[in-house]
This record gives sequence, structure tokens and C-alpha cells, in this order.
Amino acid sequence: MMVHDKVSLAEPDSTTDATPAAAWISRFSAPMQATGRGALDGLRFAIKDNIDAAGVETTAGCPAFGRTAKQHAHVVGRLLDAGASLVGKTNLDQFACGLNGTRSPYGAVPNSFDARYVSGGSSSGSAYVVATGEVDFALGTDTAGSGRVPAGLNNIVGLKPSKGLISAHGVVPAAQSVDCVSIFAPTVGMAVKALQAAMGLDAKDPFSRSLQLRRMPLPARFSFGVPSQLEFYSDALSAEAFDDAIERLESLGGQRVAIDYAPLAEAASLLYGSALVAERYAAVREFFDAHEDEVIEPVRSILAGGRDFSAADLYDAQVKLRALRQRVAPMWNNIDVLLVPTAPCHCTIEAMRADPVERNRELGAYTNFVNLLDYAALSVPSSIRPDGLPFGITLIGPCASDLQLAELGQRFHHATGLTIGATGRALPPMVQLLPASADTVRVAVVGAHLSGMPLNGQLRERGARLVLETESSPDYRLYALPGTVPPKPGMLRVAPGTGAPIKLEVWELPSAHYGSFVALIPAPLGIGTLTLADGSSVQGFVCEPLALEGAEDITHHGGWRRYIASRQASAG
Repeated sequence: MMVHDKVSLAEPDSTTDATPAAAWISRFSAPMQATGRGALDGLRFAIKDNIDAAGVETTAGCPAFGRTAKQHAHVVGRLLDAGASLVGKTNLDQFACGLNGTRSPYGAVPNSFDARYVSGGSSSGSAYVVATGEVDFALGTDTAGSGRVPAGLNNIVGLKPSKGLISAHGVVPAAQSVDCVSIFAPTVGMAVKALQAAMGLDAKDPFSRSLQLRRMPLPARFSFGVPSQLEFYSDALSAEAFDDAIERLESLGGQRVAIDYAPLAEAASLLYGSALVAERYAAVREFFDAHEDEVIEPVRSILAGGRDFSAADLYDAQVKLRALRQRVAPMWNNIDVLLVPTAPCHCTIEAMRADPVERNRELGAYTNFVNLLDYAALSVPSSIRPDGLPFGITLIGPCASDLQLAELGQRFHHATGLTIGATGRALPPMVQLLPASADTVRVAVVGAHLSGMPLNGQLRERGARLVLETESSPDYRLYALPGTVPPKPGMLRVAPGTGAPIKLEVWELPSAHYGSFVALIPAPLGIGTLTLADGSSVQGFVCEPLALEGAEDITHHGGWRRYIASRQASAG
């Protein structure tokens, strides 16, 4: 396989090296083709350059460390086997030590919305190439937040799986006992698709484990924790954006619960402020002891600091961490999920280079504790601030809650109305991530009960939640019924070849409230069985054929929203 030369090296203290090209360390002249066919057919991905691809140099952001990998990392092999194609390797904070994306001799990776600002790190390049649409998804790593902070600062999804769910064999360690391979994607659905292909027990990874993921969604009425004291480091726009995110999560059925963040912050401080930092030194000890001068600052000082601790110091730190884990555990008795800002502020590259340790610490204010305490986390876009920069939130849950977080995160992301990354492209329809709950009924709606429409409250007040945006099979026609208040459509099944797919939403409604919902439906509408585009069936709105006399056939619009938009455009 042929690969392009690496990008030109830039001086670490340069203020002009933050360019789009800095997102890549190597791009392949031709993609590394899939070795199999599967769920990822046709998708293109990139990997952070601390992850091995056979026949390609792995640098971990340090040219002197570079070595050609003899085989794929376990996760890369799984993705190729599932049909995806690898297009290149991305830039990172050296040895995955940092959260900002400026600690690389290959140049600083700019924020995809404003090149004056940091992209977040250490998985900076992987986040950038997803945000700009250069790949369908990318792999990063996450020890202290590197799979989340760059996602939050670039308006994309960052999935930080439960530890051991994805093998880290073939990944240059940062702190091996807490390292995770992470996934960057434009949507939650894409991230989960990649996760399902990537995860699997691997005997070659001493920290790999087989986990039974929770497959029941959170209840329609759920509780989410919010730190009782929040710090945004004078970034008022991020503080306002987080308040908006809380309101949005409440609108999705959440109830806010204040939690004491102090023990979580104390756990987070151990990663760099205790003997636990010795694990970062141990990860590259042989190279570092022989080539310390080849490592850039402040990475050099952080790694060197790991030499100063004894085995007894490390034992003390581990005991303290376990005590904090016990102290925090009761928090989950009162909440289903924890909500935090992915990053509490934005930072310019200039400000980061002026004070790299303190500014970096600020970006990780709400991330460092997650792997130490064995939690799963998902960063999703929340808003674009008035200054044009993205703001993201992170949903955190206990180990093995990955799919529960994804189901809620997808609903949150789609409720924002945001476009994808920095591309301006609209979000695709929601996809089904979890099976239906046993005590619920799935109902397809096509008109006034759609999200944001006048009668949607009839679903929400009964604890229903949106689980899927899709289309019907191509066997229906849609009509605007005359004289209905508020305006409503009628959907009619027709002979094969005479209909078209109709856009709809599928809501999951608690069975106990299904009867009261159906009782609200006026004639000539009713509930019947609808066939979806994938051939499955759900309960849904149907219409009596006699009611269509004088109705306008609006099938060509493809759905009620487009019809309403066309009326509003005509009126305007």
C-alpha cells in the first residue's frame, strides 16, 4: 500500500502552523481497503496516529518514536473486516498527553469553526476530519477526555465507551489501565454503528472485558444530575449554553437533580496530581529515558514527573481512588445520568501557548474522573453560541450504560436542530438504537403530533419519547384534510405502485397511557397498523377513505412538514 509523505514539521511554538493540513500526519494515496463486507460497507474512516495500521508508521505525535506497525490494532482489523476503508492517520497531542490539540511537532490542529481557537485534544485531528466531512467516522483515544473535548469544541459526537469494551491492543498506551479507544462521528447513530463493529473481547489486551450492555432505554421520566457548583472560567457564553442544554433535557422528560461535584473533582485531580501520573511515564519509559530531549514541552515535564513516585506512593493513590469511588457510588441511587459541559470554555491557540498547563486543565474540568471511576460517556452537540463557536454536553452513566446514553443522546442531538459539524449538512433521520420496552407501545405519527407540531404535547404529557425518524413503505398517499383544527393530514394505504414513502416519527408510549391517547383521536382518523420502510410494522394514524372527499393530495411533498413549510412560504 502506498502512503503520502507526512505533512511538513512545524516549530512547536509557531503561531502560524494551525492549518487544516495539520489535522493529518499521513494520508494514503489509496484507501486501505476493507477485508470483508458488513455493516460498515462503503464507509471511510481515519485513525489517531497512536493506533497501529499494518505497514504504516505509528508516531504518537513524536517523529523520533516512529515505528512501522507489523499488524493492525485489534480495533482497526475489526473495522476493516466490517467493510470500512481506512484513509489515513491523524494528528494528536504528543503521546496523547493533552486536551487541546497544540502539543504536536506536526502543527496545531485548528478549531473547525474558527482557526484562532483550539480544536481540543489529544484526538484533535480525528475530530477535525469528522467535523469537516473528510471521513464518515474516526478513531481517537480517551484517557482524560480526549475522545470528548474535541467533539464538544467541533460540533460532533464523541463516544467514550466503557473501559475494555473496545480492545486497546495495538494502541500506544497513555495510561493503560484507564485508556479507551473512542469514536468520533457526525451523529450518534453512526457512532453506535462503528462501536458495534469495533467492540469485542480480545485476549491480547489485558484490560479487555466482555460486558453485557444495558439494552433498556432510560425511563420516559428520568433524573439527571448537574453539579451544584459549576465553573466556566469567565466564559459567559458557555454558561448560557449549558443552561439552555438543561432546559432541553428537561423538555425530553428529564428532572434536574443537584449533585455534589467535589468528590468527582477530587478523583479527577488524581490523574495528574498524584502517583497515578507514573503510569503515563511507564507507558513510554524505555523510549523516554533514552530520548527525553525528543519530547516537546509540556509533555516532557509531565512524563518526567512520573519518575518521582515510589511504589508505595502509587499504592496510596490507588487506595484513595477506591475510597472516592465508594463515596461517589450513592449518587447513582438518585440519578439515571449525569450531565456536564463537555468543555466549560473555548480557548484561543495563542492563549493556550501562553499558559499551556492551566488552560489545558480548564478544558478537562469535567472529563478527568470518568475513566478513573469506570463510567461510560457520550459527548453530543448542544448549540452554536452567539460568537459562532460550538458548545457540547456530555452524558455520563455507569459502566455498560453505553447504549442507554446513546439513545438519550440521539434524542437530545436531534432536538437541537443543529447541522453536522462544520459542514452545514442537515442531520439525517434518527435510527433505532434499542429494542422497544416491554411495557410500551410504538406509535407512528405523520401530522399534527410530530415534534414541534400543535398536538405533540399529547404524547409528551403521557411520557412518550421519540425513538425513530423514518419513512413508511411506498404504499401510502397523504392528504390534507379540509376543515380540521389544527390542520391534520390523512394517510391512506393504496395499491402497490400507486403510493410513495411518507416521512414519519415513531414514538414510544407507556402502555398505561396508550388508551387515553387513542381516545383523543377524532374521526375520521384512527389507529391502525402501518408498514415502515424496513418492512416492520407499528401502530399508527390511518384515515377513513370517505373522509378524503375534497381533501388535497399532498403525497408529492413526502411528508406533513414539507407541506406546512410550502404553505408558510406561499403565505409569506
